[in-house]
Amino acid sequence: MDQNTAEEQSKHATRERVTATPQGVVRTALVVLALCFTLAVLGRGLSESFTVFLKPISENFGWDRAQVVSIYSLTWLVSGLTAPLVGRLFDHSGPRIVYALGLLLLGSAFLIASHAQSLWQFQLSIGLCVGIGVAFIGNVPNSILLGRWFGPKLPTAMAVVYSAMGGGVLALLPASQLLIDHLGWRETYQLFGFAALGLLVPLMLLPWRLFASGSPHIAKKTDPDFVDHGWTLPSAMRHHAFWALFSTFFFTAVGMYAIAAQIVAYLIDAGFPPLQAATAWGFSGVVLVFGMLGVSALDGLIGRRPSVLLSYAISILGIFLLWLLQYSPNLLLLTGFVVCFGSMMGSRGPLITATAMKIFGGKRVGTIYGTISIGSGLGSAFGSWSGGLIHDATHGYNALLAFALASVVLGMIPFLVVPALRRQVSQR
Repeated sequence: MDQNTAEEQSKHATRERVTATPQGVVRTALVVLALCFTLAVLGRGLSESFTVFLKPISENFGWDRAQVVSIYSLTWLVSGLTAPLVGRLFDHSGPRIVYALGLLLLGSAFLIASHAQSLWQFQLSIGLCVGIGVAFIGNVPNSILLGRWFGPKLPTAMAVVYSAMGGGVLALLPASQLLIDHLGWRETYQLFGFAALGLLVPLMLLPWRLFASGSPHIAKKTDPDFVDHGWTLPSAMRHHAFWALFSTFFFTAVGMYAIAAQIVAYLIDAGFPPLQAATAWGFSGVVLVFGMLGVSALDGLIGRRPSVLLSYAISILGIFLLWLLQYSPNLLLLTGFVVCFGSMMGSRGPLITATAMKIFGGKRVGTIYGTISIGSGLGSAFGSWSGGLIHDATHGYNALLAFALASVVLGMIPFLVVPALRRQVSQR
């Protein structure tokens, strides 16, 4: 036992020497960034792939749109509610356990779904397990791990990881449609399940002690001007800015996901071939990167509040173009919709996050922001589920698009009327 302990200490000392050099630190930081990027691609791509599976599953079982969309709604509801708990497990057990549990849940979920015969089985596997799995390999653990290596450069690192979400959508949506066309949806789910479980082996073999240790050159306090105002979750919840940000997250997610959950089915119903519909929406992942970078750049040029309001205006234009597509399905309108709506899907997130961090800065900012972000999970779930109900009740999409438009406008209102947000977001 003593010999084994000595060997472990020797290995740990070697790792410390490796990361003590600037080259070693940079190299390890880039490896950690690449790992988080890969996991983000996998998580986002697998969760959003359900938009391609929606129509074949609905037709296979003869279920209403609302019944099938409830699976997708549950995924985002569970993911949002689980996010605040992931940080606690990360601090207690480390990244190896968190990420391994995420892949295990994802792999098992897709294998179970490939044999599902009832709605509750899909809700348990694709809804509950995929939702938790995505949270376990998503932005919460990635931001904690990257923070240990990038310190003050964390926003840049997270921008790279956020771009992975677009990459996952672009890669896996068209691939899912191709696999469904050639293998069937059950066999495609089986393939996804085995792939996720297969990644567990190389994941467990990574040097997690080294990854979790962080850079020895990053000081704990990176901002010498930082002042902790003593915010706690209860005190933050008594401030109007907390609920303004919560409602922004909630209503914006309602509007965006009411559409996103059914977009592939909508385009197919409008007359586009299934593969073209899936590929077109997959390209929203590409324009999302440019939209996020563009809105962030405008933040420094024209101010935060005008940048956020402009992003909402572009989203509204995208909804209008989507409405026109059902009457005139052509590539010009389709391209306009994908560029306008797709580029703004997550573009406001970093700016809203920065606003929350500025208002509620302090030791408890992670807990406060994590609780605010629950609004996004609730909104995603409610929006997609409500969109399914509206489609079934009206047998069309016009009422659904009107609902989405009204929700996006409600999400924008706090930036127009709430004093704390007007003061904070107008600062450059």
